[in-house]
Amino acid sequence: MPAGAAAFGRKKEFCERRKKGRYHTKKFIRRNRQIRAEKIRLIDKDGNQLGVTNLYDAIKMAQEAGLDLVEVAPNVNPPVCRILDYSKFKYEQEKREREAKKKQHVMHVKELKIGPMIEEHDYQVKLNHLKRFLERGDKVKVSMRFRGRQMEHIDLGRNVLDRLIKDSLEAGEVEKTPSLEGRMMTMAFAPKKH
Repeated sequence: MPAGAAAFGRKKEFCERRKKGRYHTKKFIRRNRQIRAEKIRLIDKDGNQLGVTNLYDAIKMAQEAGLDLVEVAPNVNPPVCRILDYSKFKYEQEKREREAKKKQHVMHVKELKIGPMIEEHDYQVKLNHLKRFLERGDKVKVSMRFRGRQMEHIDLGRNVLDRLIKDSLEAGEVEKTPSLEGRMMTMAFAPKKH
């Protein structure tokens, strides 16, 4: 086996592990001797700006206070560093990220499949599903498939979709009107904007 093939195998293995979540791609925060800049803008533990200082003097000040020197804004010139308790800083940052994750709502696109010759009870069940999805804040795609001779009666399918629009107006609004593409007639609903 050539040497390049072994390296490629290791790289592929690393990529597979990263996909499975074994390697985390978190933002790396430099602290203390990991900071590379010679001059930094320093903020003390109380939040007061001490101005631009030498890195080694700042590390010495942090050690005297029993805290860490943490790089909070690495992309500016000179980088901004703060004297603080690193473990407490990291815990609070993770806590903020968890709170932000809780508050965000991911919008999903749900799909309802109905037929042009749908019975009344089945129609009511699909309508209730549609309303429930829209109230949760998800978008809904409604698709109707015409089979065989049903293609001659497209107007029946359009009537069912028009009735669906009329019955679901209080829960959502039509994003895409019914359109025929081959044997499928599709339309889309979006939740009402408050």
